[in-house]
Amino acid sequence: MSVRFLLDGELVDLGEVDPTAALLDHLRYTMRRTGTKEGCAEGDCGACTVLVGSLEGEDIGWRAVNSCIQFLPMVNGKALMTVESLKADDGALCPLQDVMAANGSSQCGFCTPGFVMSLHGRTIGAKGCDLPVADVIAGNLCRCTGYGPILEAGENAEPHLHDDAALMEGLKALTVEAASGEWQGLRWFAPRSSDELAALLAEHPDARLVAGATDVGLWVTKGLRTLGTVIFLGDVADLARIEETEEALTLGAGVRYADAHAAMARLHPDLGELVRRIGGLQVRNAGTIGGNIANGSPIGDGPPALIALGAELTLRSASGRRTMPLEDYFLAYGKQDRRPGEFVESVRIPRPAIDAVIHIAKLSRRFDSDISAVCGAFALSVSEGTITAARVAFGGMAATPKRAEACEAALTGQPFAETTIAAAAEALKSDFDPLTDVRGSSAYRVETAANLLHRLWLREQGTAISVLNVEVGA
Repeated sequence: MSVRFLLDGELVDLGEVDPTAALLDHLRYTMRRTGTKEGCAEGDCGACTVLVGSLEGEDIGWRAVNSCIQFLPMVNGKALMTVESLKADDGALCPLQDVMAANGSSQCGFCTPGFVMSLHGRTIGAKGCDLPVADVIAGNLCRCTGYGPILEAGENAEPHLHDDAALMEGLKALTVEAASGEWQGLRWFAPRSSDELAALLAEHPDARLVAGATDVGLWVTKGLRTLGTVIFLGDVADLARIEETEEALTLGAGVRYADAHAAMARLHPDLGELVRRIGGLQVRNAGTIGGNIANGSPIGDGPPALIALGAELTLRSASGRRTMPLEDYFLAYGKQDRRPGEFVESVRIPRPAIDAVIHIAKLSRRFDSDISAVCGAFALSVSEGTITAARVAFGGMAATPKRAEACEAALTGQPFAETTIAAAAEALKSDFDPLTDVRGSSAYRVETAANLLHRLWLREQGTAISVLNVEVGA
């Protein structure tokens, strides 16, 4: 089947394509849309930012994404805008570009198209853009201008509606039940339902599942790997469900972090803040809840927090479903409890009690858009001054996201007091023997993990803590 999408409202029909060819490369080298730049080829610098639109009911949902790690089949049936799309027929700049130019927001200009696309997304109300300007452009790097003029331009740009009426009809015509293709022996599929996905995995149990490609994309761009048969999950509608009840929040595996942010913040503010710091907006617009779990990364930001909150994972296959505590899914480095033909379907997060003591924190070398050195999550139940239950989980401390059992034991049944916290922090040191890497030494990780427990205590006492000039208070 051909990959087809709308670029500036015009149909682009690619025919059969390499299923792991980057959208960025096609834009630059085939379509000669060279305004979109290649900086890092790993979704970190934002120079390649484009806007991708998809049907959402009677609207088009636009998202800023990194085109360097978007594979071509991922834009099948979608609409696309690049920086060239913003130019008027008479060659005039769009209002945002006028503000950027007048404000001195560009110097060498290499990063500028990416900033323009991220900020244009904000002016038209794209997904995830109901955030401060600094958050919207946290996934865009500038090496010469400095961010002050760019932030000012973003603040001064007037919002405006994007006329999607004609585009809606074009997208409806592109919508198909499912898509698939083959190129030089490499096959790809894009199912529309979890039933179709289960059937495909039963037939192709070794297929590589790709949701947002924020991890797998780097296997290709940096590792130069061949993925074999690929199943793209972005169009599986029932994996994108968000269900909130008084008891729990249930997220389909295909829910993107940008879409989950509000619901997770309602579950607990610390969880919302953690999500806000997962990559840049472009990464959160592509990366999914299930993908962050399924890849089993020991430094994934989501799993430690979800484990501490008592989340349950549901796996699905053609033969049925099974549910387990999330921590049981991670067996060893690179090994998860997922059988052939299974996929992550959803995660259920119990709603914390109103009086629960919860603290979730991420430590990284760069505050925004960076990988964790340590991610710690604490959930304590306290009754009449006694800690009746404790769940403590960390990422970056072991080969998998893991609970700190000695720390939990030192907390449980003890008074909620500073002496108990000190004893638990000492016990925590026996829970892990972390590695040393570019993000931090083993000693740093052990010490800061214990410090996060002390931070929980100080915050509960109403003491503000200054960390790297970032105020974290009660």
